[in-house]
Amino acid sequence: MNELSRERLMRLAVLCEGGLALAAIGLGWLFHIEVLSHLRFSWSGFLAGLVAAVPPFLLLVASEWVKLRPLERIRDLVLEMLGPALAACRWYDLVLLAALAGFGEELLFRGVVQLSFERWALGWTASVPVSWIAGLILSNVIFGLLHGITRTYALLAGLMGIYFGVLVNFGLETPIVAHAVYDYLAFLILVRTVRRRKSNAEGNAESPLNVAGHDKEPRGM
Repeated sequence: MNELSRERLMRLAVLCEGGLALAAIGLGWLFHIEVLSHLRFSWSGFLAGLVAAVPPFLLLVASEWVKLRPLERIRDLVLEMLGPALAACRWYDLVLLAALAGFGEELLFRGVVQLSFERWALGWTASVPVSWIAGLILSNVIFGLLHGITRTYALLAGLMGIYFGVLVNFGLETPIVAHAVYDYLAFLILVRTVRRRKSNAEGNAESPLNVAGHDKEPRGM
């Protein structure tokens, strides 16, 4: 399989994440949800998004130190799939990637899918709290399944989606900002990991122990 390049990664991000934004507008029209009207920028919502990105980022940093096989497998898979391409990106590429992911995914899942399930649940429960919880859970079951790189990753993505879903109460811009900032910081960690591993590999290759004639085990007398 060909290694994902920076250029291909950027094209895929524009197509996929941009496609999610278009899907949100189309589904919003179908279900009579004016999703773009929910995007009312406010400094309070923007700042809330910045602050809200901190807890999941700290959990991500903490997970780097946890030696659990499911988490290690996720790290290995993500590094294998995205690591080299992200490491080749400029800083503004990473900003764009994160912004596209935050905008496209939150516009669709929090702006349309969650609200649609809320309305559906309200029709048979007649209880706003129950319908809100139903919309929150059902939309993020789908969100988690669509991030099903592994079962653990799907579960973590679903829980993250629930977190973002709660943030909608501050305005749709809040989960968009939180998602984008979190993704950007996660990209930085991935890039750092890729470059550190590359540096270690190059250092090992230049080690005297790996020089021809010095890395062989001594022959028996």
